[in-house]
Amino acid sequence: MDVDGGRRVFHRIGPSSSTGNGNNNSNKQQKVCFHWRQGKCTRFPCPFLHSELPAVGNGKRAHQGFGAEDNLRGGGGGFRRSGNNYFNKNNTWERVKSQQSAGSNMSVVKKIEKLCNHWVQGSCKFGDNCKYLHQWSTGDCFTLLAPLEGHQQVVTGIALPSGSDKLYTGSQDETVRVWDCQSGQLAGLVNLGGAVGCMLSEGPWVFVGLTNLVKAWNVEISADLSLSGPVGQVYSLVVGSDLLFAGTQEGTILAWRFNAATNCFDPAASLKGHTLAVVTLVVGGNRMYSGSMDHSIRVWSLETLQCIQTLAGHTDVVMSVLCWDQFLLSASLDKTVKVWVATETGNLEATYTHTEEHGLITLCGMHDSEAKPVLLCSCNDNSIRVYDLPSFSERGRIFGKKEVRSIQIGPGGLFFTGDGSGQVRRNYYRLKTGFKGFFNLLLGDPNLWVVNSFTSVFQLLRNSKQSDHVFLSPGYTYHIFLPEFSSLSI
Repeated sequence: MDVDGGRRVFHRIGPSSSTGNGNNNSNKQQKVCFHWRQGKCTRFPCPFLHSELPAVGNGKRAHQGFGAEDNLRGGGGGFRRSGNNYFNKNNTWERVKSQQSAGSNMSVVKKIEKLCNHWVQGSCKFGDNCKYLHQWSTGDCFTLLAPLEGHQQVVTGIALPSGSDKLYTGSQDETVRVWDCQSGQLAGLVNLGGAVGCMLSEGPWVFVGLTNLVKAWNVEISADLSLSGPVGQVYSLVVGSDLLFAGTQEGTILAWRFNAATNCFDPAASLKGHTLAVVTLVVGGNRMYSGSMDHSIRVWSLETLQCIQTLAGHTDVVMSVLCWDQFLLSASLDKTVKVWVATETGNLEATYTHTEEHGLITLCGMHDSEAKPVLLCSCNDNSIRVYDLPSFSERGRIFGKKEVRSIQIGPGGLFFTGDGSGQVRRNYYRLKTGFKGFFNLLLGDPNLWVVNSFTSVFQLLRNSKQSDHVFLSPGYTYHIFLPEFSSLSI
């Protein structure tokens, strides 16, 4: 049907005057691509037009689905166009417009903020004409570094112990991988015999949530402990008031207290209240907040270990909770981020709701170089939205092959993400750029470090309390302005 229909249009308007004349369009048939009209043409290059046919010189146009006369209406009323006035040779704008409509190469492709799956697989045929994104981020504040490959399933936890040059990543493939932060190479592999549900680093300790078990490793003294008690998968871990808390599949929150005399963790309490799995925990002040698959958030006193309030504003699983200043932020699969604030009575109530187009997986907070808070929101459309707080103004997006389940903040604007494909990505949030940084570079400031490897950048940032300027030059060398010291061995 599409071939016959195209033939009728071709015969009605006659052959193109350029046919056979040897110009660039001589091999382009003057028929509109049937599949292009349906938005699913996969041929590149396509022998048919990817634009509607232009009007002909006698003032009549090929039918495009509108009435015999078209009115172009604006806010000030309607202006009618008809006959040869459309081809007024003195009307430069109309002449250029008609030329642009005759060729698909001059059309502007409006991008949809969604990653092109074919581009990810290296098989997109449309190139710059693809309506989907061929880049891993939007906005101008991110630098994506080489990923860490190795996990075979979703990465569910990332830990960066204090004072260590090793990064720990855990996955549902039942392994924990240890990466050298200086080289980005694999430094160790631990087979645990069970899926990793979460990870946490606190001081020299790395905690791993498993099924019916929590593993505790002290990376300084190479201690390896197993904490029994959980029933089912451990989905969340947090430390507060010298206690380690674990959210379990059955809905119970277990607590252990570290015994320095015996160098082990002793069971301290069992907090009950949730009816389904506890998937997120956070500590703020003298409170602990827990989010659950039962759609609720519970507020616990760290002094009494009793539940003092239940928040019931979400309509789906509460996937992540985060403390920011005097506020509590919660993210849910119901596509909302809620901001909770304490009232005069001390209870929390929702003061603002931010709505997304997709369900939310996890929240993570960081600060830019001006100490302004930035919120990272992972959604189940395989993207991370980056927002200013408290305005929720979007700074940009980061895209992954699959949804990001874990985010870990590093030093100096670095952060790590783990997604459902098993990939761990190293991301760099550019702290500050501008004239001052370039002036320092041009004047040869002694506090300006110029290095050409991410290894050196990482070590400089880890040893620096503050970095006023970090930017990547066009030649892919890193320029770091560190005013606090003028020498460092790297």
